[in-house]
Amino acid sequence: MAATAENSPGAWGLIAGNGDFPFLVLEGARSRGIEMAVIAIREEASPALERSAKRFHWISLGELSRGIELLHQEGVKHAVMAGQVKHNKIFSSIRPDWRLAKLLFSLPAKNTDSLIGAVARVLQDEGIELVDSTKFLGPLLPAAGVLTRRAPDESEFADMEYGRRIAGQIAGLDLGQTVVIRDRACVAIEAMEGTDETIERAARIAGGQRLVVVKVSKPRQDMRFDVPVVGMKTIEVMHRANATALGIDAGRTLLFDRDGLIRAADDAGIAIQAFAPERASAKKTS
Repeated sequence: MAATAENSPGAWGLIAGNGDFPFLVLEGARSRGIEMAVIAIREEASPALERSAKRFHWISLGELSRGIELLHQEGVKHAVMAGQVKHNKIFSSIRPDWRLAKLLFSLPAKNTDSLIGAVARVLQDEGIELVDSTKFLGPLLPAAGVLTRRAPDESEFADMEYGRRIAGQIAGLDLGQTVVIRDRACVAIEAMEGTDETIERAARIAGGQRLVVVKVSKPRQDMRFDVPVVGMKTIEVMHRANATALGIDAGRTLLFDRDGLIRAADDAGIAIQAFAPERASAKKTS
């Protein structure tokens, strides 16, 4: 039954935000013989995405009803949500349609989990299942261990362990997933600005001192949305910021252009360590 659903024409849809994530999902689905219908958020998704999909529609950020209508029109039964929608845009001057306005009014808290979880329930009520956003991207989820040529040194590893305790707390509150550490002191905590801007802010505060970046999944990470992502830009920002090590969660963090990203980290002398989420204090060296 699962195989039939997966291979049915029009059965799969992609709800696309910004960045490379939507392109990677399309490629991953095609490698399994699936051509997805794309519903792209105009304020976020790349215009190039339109050239990458045979069935493509634009909607504005507040058009929940229109999005559902288009998913039904395309016969979508299973949808993947891929690509960031910046949190600050959710609270900007968007004009929600009646359905989204009703949903926003009903939320006890307007954080990511609450908002997108509510959208997922609306889709479920409409007969559209929102599935794991990494479903077609297994190779981009690293196993536990050191991913780069260089392992974290003793000081960097201690900062990672400290950072994971702090980041786990803020991620559990759905505030952010990234912290920047210097000598077991928290220099910057992510809020709505995103990982790269958090690192840049930490660099300004630290004044050129060496930093360690830690990015974690949420304690009860819903893999359907807001999955931690590291891309090439983050490595570039880390290099400029004198951030020499990165700690991430194994199996719950997507590494975009994984091979190229690791090469870039090696070239910059950045160590990357993936930790098993349930064993955050156990150092892996292979």
